[in-house]
Amino acid sequence: MSDKLILVLNCGSSSLKGAVLDNDSGEVLLSCLAEKLNLPDAYITFKSNGEKRKVDLARHPDHTGAVEALMEELKAHGLDSRIAAVGHRVVSGGELYSESIVITPEVVDGIEKCIPLAPLHNPANLLGIRAAQNIFKGLPNVAVFDTAFHQSIPEHAYTYAVPREFYRKYGLRRYGFHGTSYRFVADETARFLGKDKNSLRMVIAHLGNGASIAAVANGECQDTSMGLTPLEGLVMGTRSGDVDPSVFSFLAENANMSITQVTDMLNKKSGLLGISELSNDCRTIEEEAGKGHEGAKLALEVFAYRLAKYVASMAVAAGGLDALVFTGGIGENSNLVRSKVLGYLGFLGLTEDKQANENARFGNAGVITTADSKALAVVIPTNEELMIAHDTASLSGL
Repeated sequence: MSDKLILVLNCGSSSLKGAVLDNDSGEVLLSCLAEKLNLPDAYITFKSNGEKRKVDLARHPDHTGAVEALMEELKAHGLDSRIAAVGHRVVSGGELYSESIVITPEVVDGIEKCIPLAPLHNPANLLGIRAAQNIFKGLPNVAVFDTAFHQSIPEHAYTYAVPREFYRKYGLRRYGFHGTSYRFVADETARFLGKDKNSLRMVIAHLGNGASIAAVANGECQDTSMGLTPLEGLVMGTRSGDVDPSVFSFLAENANMSITQVTDMLNKKSGLLGISELSNDCRTIEEEAGKGHEGAKLALEVFAYRLAKYVASMAVAAGGLDALVFTGGIGENSNLVRSKVLGYLGFLGLTEDKQANENARFGNAGVITTADSKALAVVIPTNEELMIAHDTASLSGL
């Protein structure tokens, strides 16, 4: 075990997730989740050695208060003096950052400039950065960007077919997200299969409450489904994914909804939740579909069908398909979703191995296609925190 540990922080507008990792072994020594930040009933939950402890944050119910509580918990476990650097998940680096970087005042300015591209996320990420710099004084801080891995996407793939002046003036283009996960999974897939990453044509589906898909060839991202924001692309837990942009004018005229209301609906009330009228949780959807609930059955089918269509389109971007990779909470655990997707993709030479597909769950990696399949489908668990820890350690000279 290393004496030098990495603290990884992932800040949302009202939440903060943290993990203390041994960069050498990948072991998580302590994790935390602060919720309801900036509200009177804010709290943080710590998990260590299989035990949970909840701490009230009423006196300081903001991100700084959460990081202060984390520092106290680290002291209680004798870990505070072993933290060597802090890594931060930052959602958007726009076109400014194509790789992780040590945080300086200039980098903070750069993250601020990208706020229009991620107005809900980047301000929260900055709160976490400033809190960590204040409380973990003197330690290096590193920014790891969700968008960085996608900066290799060619111009013809990231360009929207709208007047070019909007790109020149406002940066309107496809950026993509989940990049840290894709980078980890691309490397891990190559290692698991015993192949050279640079010779593998991969389509990777990161499936969770937020879901996206990416094409990776020559070790680089060639295209991805999320766009300017995380709303574009696949059906997700509460997000619609692709819709006709005229939905905005249609609902304005027929339902008297404003742009803000439609945007909120597409982000928070659509996807699996909107179709099923039950839940955004895929586990609940699957359970109710099994009982015959029509909305749940339709939600699953739309989710799988849209994903299968995107797999085929991403195979174009990758220049072919050697491996279809499932990752993320749904991708790693829902053998039903994977089965449905493979059922649509038989024409690509993918044939499901039902037993292998059933076995590849709960953290178990595995090939889930038959030996005679023309391409592989494989389940690879992601680990974004470890990827952030690796980058942080490397850039901090540890």
